[in-house]
Amino acid sequence: MAQYDALLSFIEKLSWVTFAEMRRRIAFIIPPDVELLDLAGPVQVFREAALQGLDLEIAFYAMEQYPVSAVGLPFGKLDNYRKAVLHEGDFLFIPGFYFEGLKRRPDIEMPFFKWLSDHAARKINICSVCNAAFILGSAGLLDNRECTTHWRSMELLQNMFPTAKVQTNVLFVKSGNIYTSAGISSGIDMALSILEEWEGPLLANQVSRGLLIYHRRSAKHGQHHIYLDYRNHIDPRIHQIQDYMITHLHQSLTVEKLSDLFNSSPRNLTRVFKEATGITMNEYLTRLRLEKAGTLRNNPDYTMTKIAAECGFKSARQLQRILKKHDESEK
Repeated sequence: MAQYDALLSFIEKLSWVTFAEMRRRIAFIIPPDVELLDLAGPVQVFREAALQGLDLEIAFYAMEQYPVSAVGLPFGKLDNYRKAVLHEGDFLFIPGFYFEGLKRRPDIEMPFFKWLSDHAARKINICSVCNAAFILGSAGLLDNRECTTHWRSMELLQNMFPTAKVQTNVLFVKSGNIYTSAGISSGIDMALSILEEWEGPLLANQVSRGLLIYHRRSAKHGQHHIYLDYRNHIDPRIHQIQDYMITHLHQSLTVEKLSDLFNSSPRNLTRVFKEATGITMNEYLTRLRLEKAGTLRNNPDYTMTKIAAECGFKSARQLQRILKKHDESEK
């Protein structure tokens, strides 16, 4: 009987250790003048995952006792970051902030940089959103490491940290246990990618659906977006044509068809479109289709044949050929 009780006790301890190891822990460290979406986006991703059954613990800490957001929204009293108890494999997120927020605050900066560096050395995953990459750089975590930040700050990041390998026109980068993202909505993409690392694409897609995010973006998606690029002109007809192309990519969109729809001659439409956008209609259409194809490739249920059909390519072979050519031109 005593041996049986000892065996039960051992099994209970083993189960508790396994349970503790399975639980995912994420700490958010809120800097002064935090940007709300940089914080709320990733938080909402992990909360939705928890609501869908993922065993997850989310905690919040701050550099100051009573942090205030960049727009003046106060958070109330939060524990100091030094009280965060993190172990190997846990995640630590630092959202972006109004850039002046950490200037002239050496009482906060230097101790935090040291604390952050120590945690990275203990194999805790450190994630920055937007310009929080500058905090990682100041902590020495970007030295000889691929990283990114918001496109407005890339040049400054590279100048301030010359050994960092700043990646341009990507949404997020994972380099060892250091994650950096371009900021704003890309923090959501990075969080979804982390979910996929943990549990696979099914949960990541379920969370995306719960958050009404139907177009998941991978790390390779650029910060400059075809749906916004080439729209700085003021020609309402060309804007209408661009909108039509975006919503009818699965169809055959020849210059002749578009000119008929918009009461113009093919020659005149071709000329006006390039004058307004700077590229030809065929170039614009191909870029739209490649963008959509890149998005659909994140869906494990989509075959290349289905993606090709959705994007208006004649076949999967044509899509693969154009993707290969595009990838080679990007190198």
